Amino acid sequence: MSLCAECFHQGEHAGHDYNMFRSQAGGACDCGDSNVMREAGFCKRHRIKSNSNVPCVPKDLLMMSELVLPQFIFSLIQHLREGYNEPALDLPSEKDLHKILQVLEPHVSFLEDLTKMGGAMRSVLTQVLTSQQFYKDLSSGVGENACAKKSHEKYLIALKGSGLAFPEDKIACGMQEQGAGTSTLAVQGLAGATATSGQGDSSDEEDQDGSQGVGKRKRVKLSSTTKDQSIMDVLKHKCFLEELLFWTIKYEFPQKMVTFLLNMLPDQDYKIAFTKTFVQHYAFIMKTLKKSHESDTMSNRIVHISVQLFSNEELARQVTEECQLLDIMVTVLLYMMESCLIKSELQDEENSLHVVVNCGEALLKNNTYWPLVSDFINILSHQSVAKKFLEDHGLLVTWMNFVSFFQGMNLNKRELNEHVEFESQTYYAAFAAELEACAQPMWGLLSHCKVRETQEYTRNVVRYCLEALQDWFDAINFVDEPAPNQVTFHLPLHRYFAMFLSKAVKCQELDLDTILPDQEMLMKLMIHPLQIQASLSEIHSNMWVRNGLQIKGQAMTYVQSHFCNSMIDPDIYLLQVCASRLDPDYFISSVFERFKVVDLLTMASQHQNTVLDSEHERSMLEGALTFLVLLLSLRLHLGMTDDEILRAEMVAQLCMNDRTHKNPNPKSGIIPGSLSFESVLSAVADFKAPVFEPGGSMQQGMYTPKAEVWDKEFDPVMVILRTVYRRDVQSAMDRYTAFLKQSGKFPGNPWPPYKKRTPLHPSYKGLIKLLHCKTLHIVLFTLLYKILMDHQNLSEHVLCMVLYLIELGLENSPEQESDEEESAGGQERCHDSWFPGSNLVSNMRHFINYVRVRVPETAPEVKREPPASTSSDGLASSQSSRRKSLQRENSGTAQVFSLVAERRKKFQEIINRNTSEANQVVRPKTSMKWSAPGATPQLTTAILEVKESILSLLIKLHHKLSGKQNSYYPPWLDDVDVLIHPEIPRYSHGDGMTAVERILLKAAVQSRLNKRIIEEICRKVTPPVPPKKISSAEKKTLDKEERRQKARERQQKLLAEFASRQKSFMETAMDVESPDADIAMEVATSEQHVSEAIYDCVICGQSGPSTEDRPTGLVVLLQASSVLGQCRNSTEPKRLPTTEEEQIYPWDTCAALHDVRLTTLQRYFKDSSCLQAVSIGWEGGVYVQTCGHTLHIDCHKSYMESLRNDQVLQGFSVDKGEFTCPLCRQFANSVLPCYPGNNVERSLWQSHSNKCMQDLVQEVEDLQEQLGTFPSETNLSKEMESVMKDIKSTTQKKYTDYSKTPGSPDNDFLFMYSVARTNLELELVHRGGNLCSGGASTAGKRSCLNQLFHVLAMHMRLYSIDSAYNPWRKLTQPIQDKNSELSEELPEVPVLYRDVSSLLLIQILTMPQPLHKEHFACIIKVLFTLLYTQALAALSVKCSAEDRMAWKESGALKKNTSSGEKSWEVLLGHVISELSKGKMYEEGETEELTVVLVNPDSVECYLQQFCLPFLRITSLLQHHLFGGDLPSCQEDEEFTVLASCLGLLPSFQSAHQFTSASCLDWPVPAFDMISQWCSELASFGDRHPDQVKALLIQEPKWDLPRLLQLPENYNTIFQYYHRKTCTVCTKVPKDPAVCLVCGTFVCLKGLCCKQQSYCECVLHSQNCGAGTGIFLLINASVIIIIRGHRFCLWGSVYLDAHGEEDRDLRRGKPLYICKERYKVLEQQWVSHTFDHINKRWGPHYNGL
Repeated sequence: MSLCAECFHQGEHAGHDYNMFRSQAGGACDCGDSNVMREAGFCKRHRIKSNSNVPCVPKDLLMMSELVLPQFIFSLIQHLREGYNEPALDLPSEKDLHKILQVLEPHVSFLEDLTKMGGAMRSVLTQVLTSQQFYKDLSSGVGENACAKKSHEKYLIALKGSGLAFPEDKIACGMQEQGAGTSTLAVQGLAGATATSGQGDSSDEEDQDGSQGVGKRKRVKLSSTTKDQSIMDVLKHKCFLEELLFWTIKYEFPQKMVTFLLNMLPDQDYKIAFTKTFVQHYAFIMKTLKKSHESDTMSNRIVHISVQLFSNEELARQVTEECQLLDIMVTVLLYMMESCLIKSELQDEENSLHVVVNCGEALLKNNTYWPLVSDFINILSHQSVAKKFLEDHGLLVTWMNFVSFFQGMNLNKRELNEHVEFESQTYYAAFAAELEACAQPMWGLLSHCKVRETQEYTRNVVRYCLEALQDWFDAINFVDEPAPNQVTFHLPLHRYFAMFLSKAVKCQELDLDTILPDQEMLMKLMIHPLQIQASLSEIHSNMWVRNGLQIKGQAMTYVQSHFCNSMIDPDIYLLQVCASRLDPDYFISSVFERFKVVDLLTMASQHQNTVLDSEHERSMLEGALTFLVLLLSLRLHLGMTDDEILRAEMVAQLCMNDRTHKNPNPKSGIIPGSLSFESVLSAVADFKAPVFEPGGSMQQGMYTPKAEVWDKEFDPVMVILRTVYRRDVQSAMDRYTAFLKQSGKFPGNPWPPYKKRTPLHPSYKGLIKLLHCKTLHIVLFTLLYKILMDHQNLSEHVLCMVLYLIELGLENSPEQESDEEESAGGQERCHDSWFPGSNLVSNMRHFINYVRVRVPETAPEVKREPPASTSSDGLASSQSSRRKSLQRENSGTAQVFSLVAERRKKFQEIINRNTSEANQVVRPKTSMKWSAPGATPQLTTAILEVKESILSLLIKLHHKLSGKQNSYYPPWLDDVDVLIHPEIPRYSHGDGMTAVERILLKAAVQSRLNKRIIEEICRKVTPPVPPKKISSAEKKTLDKEERRQKARERQQKLLAEFASRQKSFMETAMDVESPDADIAMEVATSEQHVSEAIYDCVICGQSGPSTEDRPTGLVVLLQASSVLGQCRNSTEPKRLPTTEEEQIYPWDTCAALHDVRLTTLQRYFKDSSCLQAVSIGWEGGVYVQTCGHTLHIDCHKSYMESLRNDQVLQGFSVDKGEFTCPLCRQFANSVLPCYPGNNVERSLWQSHSNKCMQDLVQEVEDLQEQLGTFPSETNLSKEMESVMKDIKSTTQKKYTDYSKTPGSPDNDFLFMYSVARTNLELELVHRGGNLCSGGASTAGKRSCLNQLFHVLAMHMRLYSIDSAYNPWRKLTQPIQDKNSELSEELPEVPVLYRDVSSLLLIQILTMPQPLHKEHFACIIKVLFTLLYTQALAALSVKCSAEDRMAWKESGALKKNTSSGEKSWEVLLGHVISELSKGKMYEEGETEELTVVLVNPDSVECYLQQFCLPFLRITSLLQHHLFGGDLPSCQEDEEFTVLASCLGLLPSFQSAHQFTSASCLDWPVPAFDMISQWCSELASFGDRHPDQVKALLIQEPKWDLPRLLQLPENYNTIFQYYHRKTCTVCTKVPKDPAVCLVCGTFVCLKGLCCKQQSYCECVLHSQNCGAGTGIFLLINASVIIIIRGHRFCLWGSVYLDAHGEEDRDLRRGKPLYICKERYKVLEQQWVSHTFDHINKRWGPHYNGL
């Protein structure tokens, strides 16, 4: 069903489970069509039955269109005819076609617009398109018009060239073909007018169809002589619609045409006519599809059409009845596959008559068949159509023919000598073909066979399936043995047979025996599925290793979740059915023979295996036993209900690993979202919300099994069946072990638990016979004995499976035999030398004394003397029979009856139908060595004394496992209740000993004799177990799991050791590399010795100081950043616009405001002075960060050289200087030289200076006057220069050039101190915008500001500031001569307009380094006085005129008090009186400011807030230059704490009397200084009264940078943006994206918006984020990060209700914002850590 977005949102779908697939190809909305959807789902508009009151359209309104449209459509068709030239070699020259389509685009667009005009216009179009009269008149080519004639000729040529023709040309040859149809596979196509197919009513049908113009259609003829069949089609076009579709196909479904044809579908008459036309052209579509180069695109467009037509059941039924849709589809599919058949090499390579599809052909490799199969599956989903298919015997035969093409395809032959040269990857095509072309139609058919009334359908399918199988066996000459070393995983006929059998028993109550074939057929049927199971084991045993990796791929795909229930499940079920109906001894011996382990099953300690290398024996034996366990335990098709199956599947998946919602069990046939799915999921699993790992990698919402599931429902058998990788079984066991330890149920290493099985369905009771047949008991007895005797090649897994089989036998024992009968009749019935009967319960206690074995001459058994034949043993009869056979053999007359030989004999008997008991030879199974007759001569016979029963072996095993003598004590001797309630929890989880105890208890419960015998065995003193010295045999049995466990423990230990070493190394490295970290220790040492910082080089490993000659550097990443510029002065974050009304304007961002300020200053003041009055770097500033590791700069150069020579594909560009830190692999692109300083700052930090303020001010001035001499040419200075170049080249030129005169040194000066400002401001942002948390830098010891300052200072010292312009003078000395300013030159920026933080950095960086603490303090004090005055000036502007008067007067009163200079009231009064002299307060009195500052507290608060940003920056600077931790504090005391930390507060006063003014320390009388500063403003105010207020520095209140807020529901974004036009190119982008920083809408990869080879996203990332862009891709819901020349997919911040992503919106689930993820994204953006956290980067080549 398809709905348009409008109808969907108008309907009521709340709480429904739906998938929204966004079609790009247009189509018809099904809302209002009750054939497709229930009326309850209609939208509000369609719910109103509108048919009744639709007014008729006036006739004359449509008259014009009725006249014009036929001509218009005909001209379109003529264009199409003219444009098409039948190309040579059937390859259309695509360029020509493309040109024609471009010419015709306006025509088709016009028609498309007409379809949107509503129902009236559509009905006119329908009439024109389907009218036969119009077509005849215009198109027939009869008449005078030469042009029309020519056009008609071109049309006929095109028809012929397509292998099609008019029916008239075809009648004659049709008759001949009919006569000559000799093919075995000849399939009669549609009964057309010329057909003589024996369908009596075909001519009547033809007459009915004729009136509708869909009658004479095609005859499909298949000749078996050639491979490449052309489909001989009769196409008669009777109306425009038919020819239009013909050309649409010919031109390979142009998108516009498809959209037009689909947009017409709401018209009901058109819908029917178009569907019939589509069916009529179906074979032609297939032909064109096969030839097409763009088959993918074409497939999608075909399905876009067909899904709209065939999803409507009523329509599908009508077309099936009237146009033989099913016949057409099946025939077309058959012909399509015909073209790529090859001879099958399975079984009999020379004489095989079977043909299979060749998986290497493009048809299969590219899934070209997909659209046709998809249509077939679609129509089979309608019950009425499927019933027609299942009733039609001819169709079923044809379909089975089709399926048999896939039977045995992609045959694998085992390479025995050398590795295969070329690994073919065609296997996936084979699996996909079987799943899509065979299995999915099968599931479709099965879905209609659910009730008893459908029994007949199942009988039909089974009958024709068996016939096809019989033909297949004949065609490959199969008798009874499969060809060795061959395997095919594709047996669709077997699987059809199996699944219909299963359905028959489960749902239709059919008697299984009525539809099963005879025994001989069953024997044949079981061979190939069994061969697959053995081959799986061989592949996992590395026996197929020479076939390459692809064979492993096949084994995995066969059991993989999407394939398993169409592949391995039917195979195992078929084997279960065969096993339940065949002789159990025959079946068991077949299994061991197929798995090639017959020779291993001897009691001798040595043996020779003729078919298997000894290194593969263990895993093949494990495979055989595991297969038997699976075969006997699985109940998927043998009695489990659907809900039980779903639960078991889910538990198995969850036990292996936690799963996402879409993936607890992704099997076809069980869809997440069904009612039972949700309820079962909530019953077995708990939801774990998405979490974030420390590395920043995203987790999805996961389901994890509940505790009771582990306790009661964990089923290792199901897990083994469903695992693709062996490691998944281990993973499930590890999780199970962890659960048992955690819940205290079992501390050690548990064995897989035994799980009770669902009861068998009565039809399959025969399966139990396998557990109670002597052959299996002999195998179990032998294996127990071998394990006890430590024979080689046995593992814990073998023992585990043996015990599992014994336990299964005890659980499913036949009830009828009672103990008494057995004991009485035991001796008489003992005609066999091994066990008396077939019941496991009684056989367990049967003692076997001697066994004759065939062993190599070298074996230790040979040396023993055979015991006397007159054995006094109680089992004399069996002993004597054994002796007889021994003598027979010695005399050379007896044949060794091996299991293999016996299996063959059974087979012959069944074939000859000779079942009389008389002819059955008694089977003396004296030899457990089932070798083939005529075995290798060096074998000899030995008699082995055993004297054990299965019970005694189990008890001895218990002793062996526990390592103690007599460790087993029957539990019922202490507590009789055990026998009454044997289900004790303590036996449900545990290791091998627990399993043995559980089995012995079950044996005792089932039989009193067993109980007595167990007690007797335990009473006897056990013979000593072979001593526990580690012999070579023991070493071998030190089983795989234990070895793995030990290896794991060793690995853990090593890892832990490595981690602790690394940690201690990191700590020492960190301590050393920032020399200003540990002050406390320095303070403690009284002698102030000067220590040099020591650095470790992470490349050469040497430690030492950084020197001028061999400098050390910090590994740093330089990146341009505009994060600071995104701060806004509102606390409400901006939202992403989702309507036209919402827009985002960037005028209130920090970057915009700073930009405006600088421009205004430059208009009125001297340029060089302006460039020192502000900082830049809010946009495109350079941020420097380090991982904290250091290296010698020469080592780094050689490291870079080696990276350059390394051809491995790296995620970074070495040519751009990028590399990863050699130690921690963090991304970096430069090295920052460490200044070879001694820690002199530390000692200066201590010395409290007693110099007075005036002296210090003078010293600072003198120091600044010293010219920075350029340091001598040392390696260090060169490196400092080069890193400065790197810093400059990190950002774009537009972010460094602000001067009016390009290339002015003022630019460099401004840029350098702004780099320092950017880094300080960003650190402040990372700390949350304030310093309340205190402590060291948040990046731990990873700060590189100290080194960065040295580099910047060295370069800044090269620029001397002319002493006349030095701002320091203006701050500290009253200037005498005020008239010296020349009037024509622009004035300097007044001091009160200058940014104090910028002045601070200029002062610090122009001083000689290292800086003395006292000078630093002096600079701060002076600058604080300026800052405070700025605060007062800003405050004075905010007051009303009355307030100003009041403050002025109160200030004047207190002016002469002693503390006048430290009282804000006095100072404010003074500022107001000084500024009043200019025109400051005259302007704009009308705009009354909201702040009314009457209350002194609010004034104080305002002043503190104004000064805080400066104090924060200064404190951070002090922290980095001089060390010392930042004190932590409450938010309200931040000002006082920072002021005292900076030394502004003389002595810390108590908070209640504290005022900010007490921090002032004026170098010269305050009032003089203030008057001087204010006078500058006054003189400026005289000239530009409008600007004097605007340029005053206002209270800076920036919020932290934030990304845009996103809406809750993703659909809101999608609906607005996916149809939005781009502002640049005004088109709707193919891949729309939106910037999450500023909300700009861009075209991803759009060539339309490309500028100078840069695509729009890359360009925007440079303009908006200085190289960093964060974009949300609208059509994919994913976020993409662009960083410089690289990009990466970050992931999605929108998840569905189960916490899962939906990349590319493939699943179509509703998505909701995940706030945690969005926070992580924002955090990575602000902290500049995209490069470090995201690992998968690639170059974008400016193409995004």
